Amino acid sequence: MAANENQVGGNHYKEMAIDVIEFCRVNDIGFIEGNVIKYVCRHKRKGGLSDLLKAKHYLQILIDTHQQ
Repeated sequence: MAANENQVGGNHYKEMAIDVIEFCRVNDIGFIEGNVIKYVCRHKRKGGLSDLLKAKHYLQILIDTHQQ
């Protein structure tokens, strides 16, 4: 079985029409941006407000990077 066919820790990504990792890979999205997408996409199925706060944290890192 290929690694992308086996989700560890739940099925919150498998329920999506497009896998977040695959979306980020084919669109050449970096780590920080990918984490924003990941946490926003999964918040309803897994972490709720905690995931939105994580997304906010990574978005703030990205904003801070652009302000330097």
